[in-house]
Amino acid sequence: MALFVPHNGCPHQCSFCNQKSITGKAVQPSPEDVIAAARRAQETLPAGCSAELAFFGGSFTAIDPDYMVSLLEAAHPFVESGLFSGIRISTRPDCVGEKVLALLQRYGVRSIELGAQSMREEVLLLNGRGHTARDVEEASFRIRKMGFSLGLQMMTGLYGDDAQGAMYTASKLAELRPDTVRIYPTVVMRDTELGRLYEQGRYRPMNLEETIPLCADLLDLFESRGIAVIRLGLHDTPELKRDMLAGAYHPALRELCESRMFLNRLLGALKENSVSFYGKNLQVAVNPRWISKALGQKKQNLQQLQEAGFRIQFLQDETVLPGKFMIAKVDSVEKIPAKSRKVEKGGTT
Repeated sequence: MALFVPHNGCPHQCSFCNQKSITGKAVQPSPEDVIAAARRAQETLPAGCSAELAFFGGSFTAIDPDYMVSLLEAAHPFVESGLFSGIRISTRPDCVGEKVLALLQRYGVRSIELGAQSMREEVLLLNGRGHTARDVEEASFRIRKMGFSLGLQMMTGLYGDDAQGAMYTASKLAELRPDTVRIYPTVVMRDTELGRLYEQGRYRPMNLEETIPLCADLLDLFESRGIAVIRLGLHDTPELKRDMLAGAYHPALRELCESRMFLNRLLGALKENSVSFYGKNLQVAVNPRWISKALGQKKQNLQQLQEAGFRIQFLQDETVLPGKFMIAKVDSVEKIPAKSRKVEKGGTT
């Protein structure tokens, strides 16, 4: 269950930020709102469900200390009762000193997400972030040291950044060993610095066609290191659609990126064994939950595989793990070589 604290506590105005439009929330929640929301969750959550109560949308540890504590005090009894497994917050890397971390521990905060956005100093400076890459590293170390679950958030397509820079950021974030990551491709909103730069012709954001292959590679990078990507793309809100000027937005962005990642993995496996598979009739078994991603939007993956010289028939098989695949030649039913099986099954997503 998430409560939004829009643009509260942040000491900077980042180039991309219009929290009201992005979250669809403008009113600051009160302690009474927290209690009411928790009680509604109490009535609707299935028995035994392990859910977190989350404070998102601002820089939680930078808001007025008394207000922050009032929200935590309202939420804490529902953690103690077992309704929620803990509290999750999002904040800035330069607002998590040891003193505030100790306070968060006392009130049942278990997970802390940092808005890193980039690990390139020039990109952070150009976009008015007000913190450094070193701040991200040091804050991540403190959070892990004190036993919290660490989440890191990054953006792609920011002013002054590119695909290579995004891959660099992802590699640096992965080195910090977060438990979770969120990837937010830049969406240019009205009434923001990026919006003004865009309208002046001084900034061109990455479009959807550029973003999908990049985010497919980012997904692969994090997941190959055992790091869960728990969000890819902004939540769909009427305000977002109303105030968006440009950028990489799609309501099913994650599925599009996972589909591209699947295609990359499958093509890599087929080309590695091209002598065995090229021009042959092949069956590729996938989990039923992944059949639409395997085929691709409007069967684009199937078309690209055929254009690459591979004759593919997809089959649904519940024994294949989600995100993985098994390849067999139809004519001889010869299975893939044992030494290559790990690669050709792909990876989990």
